[in-house]
Amino acid sequence: MRAHQIMTRNVITVLPETPILEAANKMLENRLSGLPVLDASGRLVGIVSESDFLRRSEIGTQQKRPRWLQYFLSPAHSASDFIHERGRRVEDIMTRDAIVAWEDTSLDELVHLMEKNGIKRLPVLRDGRLVGIITRANLLQAVASMAREIPDPTADDEHIRNRIIRTLEATDWRPTGLQVAVRNGVVHLHGLVINDDVARRAAIVAAENTAGVKEVHDHLCFVDTWSGFYMESPEDMKAAS
Repeated sequence: MRAHQIMTRNVITVLPETPILEAANKMLENRLSGLPVLDASGRLVGIVSESDFLRRSEIGTQQKRPRWLQYFLSPAHSASDFIHERGRRVEDIMTRDAIVAWEDTSLDELVHLMEKNGIKRLPVLRDGRLVGIITRANLLQAVASMAREIPDPTADDEHIRNRIIRTLEATDWRPTGLQVAVRNGVVHLHGLVINDDVARRAAIVAAENTAGVKEVHDHLCFVDTWSGFYMESPEDMKAAS
């Protein structure tokens, strides 16, 4: 999937000269955590987000640096802080070098950009013009839509069983003595999880992600080869109690 397939198209924006109070009210009224900033020609010139409102004189949260540290800061740096804390227009507080995406940016790259830069939204551009915005909510919606895909017509019990076995046998954490039983889309996993119980959850996830699976039952036993400690699956222990 690409950015243009999941982005929000009708984007609420502000101008650089928009009063900060107006921008804050727009964000509150529309339940948004950030707004792209466009100039008079419609070009993206920045983005204003919740974090830009954190250091403000109105609420007494402006920077309070030790006196000794101020000697190491240039006058330009101090002036910039003053503008950010007391400025009245969006251009005074916005982030100017906004990280952006393009219409054909892949979902993998979108996630990489968000994680690398610690951001929650990406303006989407076409020829330098804003055409949409991607937020973490859009990615969540993409996950939900993928889960509602048309079922695989070949996902009968035998196909499901073979696919699970192939998936697990290709890993280095597969359960020892793996046995997979499937009936009416309900999967039962049997075998031994050696030393690392995380492999249990990974095996269950692999089964759950197989097309046609309705439910997964865990019968994987845990064995610590160093101590000889043996434990049945949590599901089987609960059933026996």
